[in-house]
Amino acid sequence: MKRPKLKKASKRVSCSKRYKIQKKVREHNRKLKKEAKKKGVSKRVKKDPGVPNSAPFKEEVLREAEQRRLQIEEVKEKKKQAKKEERAQKRKKEKEAASKETEPKAKKARQDEVGKHSEKSIAPDKNSKQYLCSELNKVIDASDVVIEVLDARDPLGCRCPQLEEAVLQREGNKKLLLVLNKIDLVPKENVERWIQCLQLEFPVVAFKASKQIQDKTVRSRKSRIVASNDVLDKSRGAACFGNSCLTELLTSFAANTQNEVSLRVGVVGFPNVGKSSLINSMKGILACNAGIKRGITKSMQEVHILKNVKLIDSPGVVASPSNPPASMALRSLQMEEGLESVLEAVRTLLKLCDKTQVGGGVPITGEMSRIMLQYNVPDFRNSLEFLTLFAKKRGYLQKGGVPNTEQAATAFLADWTGAKLSYFCRAEGNHSLPAYMSDAVVAEMKKGWDLNQLKTGNEETLKGVKFPNQASSIGFTSKGPTAGLLSVSDISAEKPGAAAAEREAEQNNELKHVLFLQPEQNAAEANKTEEPEAPHKAPLKSVQFQVVPIDISLSTATTDDAYDFNTDFK
Repeated sequence: MKRPKLKKASKRVSCSKRYKIQKKVREHNRKLKKEAKKKGVSKRVKKDPGVPNSAPFKEEVLREAEQRRLQIEEVKEKKKQAKKEERAQKRKKEKEAASKETEPKAKKARQDEVGKHSEKSIAPDKNSKQYLCSELNKVIDASDVVIEVLDARDPLGCRCPQLEEAVLQREGNKKLLLVLNKIDLVPKENVERWIQCLQLEFPVVAFKASKQIQDKTVRSRKSRIVASNDVLDKSRGAACFGNSCLTELLTSFAANTQNEVSLRVGVVGFPNVGKSSLINSMKGILACNAGIKRGITKSMQEVHILKNVKLIDSPGVVASPSNPPASMALRSLQMEEGLESVLEAVRTLLKLCDKTQVGGGVPITGEMSRIMLQYNVPDFRNSLEFLTLFAKKRGYLQKGGVPNTEQAATAFLADWTGAKLSYFCRAEGNHSLPAYMSDAVVAEMKKGWDLNQLKTGNEETLKGVKFPNQASSIGFTSKGPTAGLLSVSDISAEKPGAAAAEREAEQNNELKHVLFLQPEQNAAEANKTEEPEAPHKAPLKSVQFQVVPIDISLSTATTDDAYDFNTDFK
């Protein structure tokens, strides 16, 4: 269908109106001319008659006029060049000022490198292990009190013996305080047992950081809407527990020390234990960057929370390559650096889930069933099958509907390292002090703290937090304290032989579910679930395939494929 043309307003005017307009314009122009004639102003510029021929010395006069004109043009040209040079000088000064602003930071970085390595070098790589170790040592040296943040789901695995020993050996009589973070993801009985166990060495504070800390601008914008702000404050993720207890504890300690300078408290620990979230919760605003990704904090950062208390954020402790694969999967930066596959990490974590025996002597993998309930997937035999089912459930599909197991493994690891999945490790029954600890050191570490105030604060925190049920949580087998690196020399001295051997044994154990020598063995292994293989066992030998002769003669081919017409047509 042809679109109709839109009608525009006509510009035609009646003749009487047009004549009136022309008459008014003529009268107006006549009036302007009359006024200009009275004032003696004329629009016409009188033409220069020049020098008459009868004038004496006509040639000299013309020559002087030409010289004067050339002088005026030269002056104009000089002024133009001066303006150009002035603009160029201004641009040059602006560039020099901009370079001077950035120059001191680069010079400071270079001077620090020259002081350490006694040679000029480029600014340090913030992702390197050497830089992270140096920043961690800076935090320990600058702190009066060191807070080691532990994940309540695996407190023993989050402890670093090298870090604790370094704090105890430093000069200045530094105090070490343990903070049990993420207590809302662990059953209450388990948290109480861990507090009793850890209090035998250092003072312990139960803590639950807020997961909805916002920036100042966001908070001011949200505060205008009263209804939505109330909903956010009452939500479970926005609530913070243990904040008042820790603040009062540090304030009383700072008052007892009677130092003129404010108390400097360093917050240290492995990645993803909640160091930056703890500082943000105590400050009340988003002072430090925090997230699920490991290694977000690259350098030390000071945050004033009170007039006499200052918190120092630090990068995560670098895990040693000699640790077991489970510790590396949860607390190392190897996956961010591309040194370890997320599939291997998931395989390791699934094998460390506790397997219980319930009901009538029939072996049932209780924790595996809890993982199945947690992620709503059917029964699986190995980690690859679990990731395939999990990817289909979440919709992690590639081209052609192929499950993206790597994306599923990344999401699974994010649940384990972030504040989402509920799992727990059982506390040790018989507790013994480590080699670097003694009764005198324990007494020294508890001196100066108000332990009665700490006890009442922890009880109030445990009353306010909503804990998960033990039946819905996943049991996890801890591998003990995780070894960390604090200097560059430790990095070169470490040998990842034990971890590599254990990882190879696990891969071979996983291979048993895929490759089989005999069909009977395949049927038997299909009904079994994975079990953690001991490190002392020898790895699986290489599979040897036997050549089976196959008769492909012409006679067999013709007799098998030939159709007998006598069967139907007799």
